[in-house]
Amino acid sequence: MIDKLPISAFLIAHDEADRIALAIHSVREWVDEVIVIDSGSRDDTVKVAGALGARVIHHDWPGYGLQKRFGEEQCKNRWLLNLDADEEITPPLADEIRGLFARGEPPLAGYVLCIRDLLPGETTLAPLAHTNYALRLYTRDKARFSDSPVHDTVQVNEGGTKMLKAPVLHRSFRSLAHALEKMNFYTSMQAEHLRKKGMKFPMLRLITEFPVAFFKDYILRGYILRGRRGFVNSVLYGFTRFVRVAKYLEIEKSGSREAEK
Repeated sequence: MIDKLPISAFLIAHDEADRIALAIHSVREWVDEVIVIDSGSRDDTVKVAGALGARVIHHDWPGYGLQKRFGEEQCKNRWLLNLDADEEITPPLADEIRGLFARGEPPLAGYVLCIRDLLPGETTLAPLAHTNYALRLYTRDKARFSDSPVHDTVQVNEGGTKMLKAPVLHRSFRSLAHALEKMNFYTSMQAEHLRKKGMKFPMLRLITEFPVAFFKDYILRGYILRGRRGFVNSVLYGFTRFVRVAKYLEIEKSGSREAEK
């Protein structure tokens, strides 16, 4: 029996019955508690999470940062580990985190995790798999999630951070259809958020957004090395960025017409 670390792992979820088990399995044997914040799943997410020993709490969706803040407040431990339902802590990363606690609680405010993507159909990480770096293991008294409805970023109020080496696996979308559903949802939310912030996009962005974003993903991020899947992913990325700008300009134009009435 492995001694469990004084860590509360928490996840937010909505209709993740087919994926959340991997996330929970990757942490439940070595963290003190697993909490799932469900925002009204229509599938078996609640049933699956509960059967795996997670404490499931319903909370209506207020936005990303606010939902994760609510999750923080449900945790009993000082150390928090945030994981999305489409992510999985790898065994080497679990060992790395255990090592941090080998002589008591770690000295820093938090630790940055390397979150690497797996495209649909991939079973192992590509050599140059795109990596996001996010502070996900942290102390609640020195850091917490921002209250942004669009972004979910941990803000450190005191103390330093360090990056861990082993990866988190991220399965962002299940299929092309699922990717398009997510794209439509996220771009609407992002466009409205940009409008509220008073951002301005010139019309030229409609022409440049897709090719620039495609080049960034396909060439600079190395998706060119991942065959058909990499090409499709880069097209999706470019199209998502284009749609975000197009929706923003549509909202801005509608607002201007309303103001003229």
